Amino acid sequence: MNDIIQYFESSQFDDSWSFEGCTPKDTNYVTHGYHRYPAKFIPQLAARLVKELSAPGDLIVDPFMGSGTALVEAKILGRPSVGVDINPVAHLISKAKVTPIEPSAAQAAWETLALRINGAMAHRTKPRAPDHARIDYWFTPETKRALGAIHSAIQELPDEHLRDFFLCGFSHILKNCSIWLMKSIKPTRDRSKTIPDPHLVFTRHVRQMLKRNADFWNLLQTNGTSDCSASPHRGDSRQVPVRDDSVALVVTSPPYVTSYEYADLHQLTALWLGYADDLGEFRKPFIGSAQNDKEQVAIGSELGEKIVDELERNKTGKSKEVAVYFSEMRESFMEMHRHLRHGGKACTVIGDTAFKRVPVPNAEVFVEQMLGIGFRVHRIIKRRIPSKILPQTRDPRTGKFTSSSNNAKTLAYPYEYIVIMEKV
Repeated sequence: MNDIIQYFESSQFDDSWSFEGCTPKDTNYVTHGYHRYPAKFIPQLAARLVKELSAPGDLIVDPFMGSGTALVEAKILGRPSVGVDINPVAHLISKAKVTPIEPSAAQAAWETLALRINGAMAHRTKPRAPDHARIDYWFTPETKRALGAIHSAIQELPDEHLRDFFLCGFSHILKNCSIWLMKSIKPTRDRSKTIPDPHLVFTRHVRQMLKRNADFWNLLQTNGTSDCSASPHRGDSRQVPVRDDSVALVVTSPPYVTSYEYADLHQLTALWLGYADDLGEFRKPFIGSAQNDKEQVAIGSELGEKIVDELERNKTGKSKEVAVYFSEMRESFMEMHRHLRHGGKACTVIGDTAFKRVPVPNAEVFVEQMLGIGFRVHRIIKRRIPSKILPQTRDPRTGKFTSSSNNAKTLAYPYEYIVIMEKV
């Protein structure tokens, strides 16, 4: 354990991995701009790992695929990929992002869809909208009616890929059209917020998506990788649907110990699309969730055990949560070991955090866990984070994400590690 701590303490930044010069236009190219997603890694990082640690035709896996960034980049580079995520919202976004649609077909579908939406809005027909208290909590009656018209029209599309494409766009506009405080990543209402016209917001975003889809389609045609498979699945990171010893490379950015916050951030889509009725139940399967009732945990890390003990002594209220998180991450690493071929690499992008000033060095714990499973260190890269979708501050008392406009003084992730382990 001491050797691992000393290794990390002596590590230096590699600024070639910061991608500081990348603009939002760069990081949102092709389908990456379809939908906002918390703390996703940038496509340039995923692409570099895929290019440097695999060859065309090699199978790539992302067991915490989030919005499908690694899968999109693998497809562009001619590597088949499989992704898994427990979050149905992530699954929807990933399906839309990895599926190129012939541009003229996408445009024709949009023209049909726009006519249906216009007709529903003009006749003020009663649309199908969720009858749920939380929907009424976030949306005004007029906005709910307009969103219902859009959603109902999308559901009538016969083609699954087109439905996913437009549902992804619909999901993206929900926060804008709700009374959710726009600058907050926490579920906070802003009763004075000016709500835009959902129809106009949806139309504007779909037009951007159509352009990005065409860019993606053309890039794949140019690269000759249109037929390269990219398979997103809704499921558990500990049960990836691939054969033993078949994977060349894992590229992933797992959720942090407060992963249930991701569920809260996606509650609008989960409620509108019927993925959840009870938010507590929706949070429960997320890794390390506070709603997890797991009794027996095996952390497999001396450092991890010490962190949990210190959290308990300091009465943070987070010791069980962190113990469950480390235990479930260890099980995910065991699954990586199962499906990686000998010499295959597992790349995990992760930063450190803290609860009530108790440090939680996730990367160090992960390395110790993986060494115990049968990996060896290939390389550990320390990278500065020039920007994140989530704010870079945490509440020093709770450790939860908070708005940068609040009085939080704790930097969440001024840097992070790319832990590259090799199966021996």
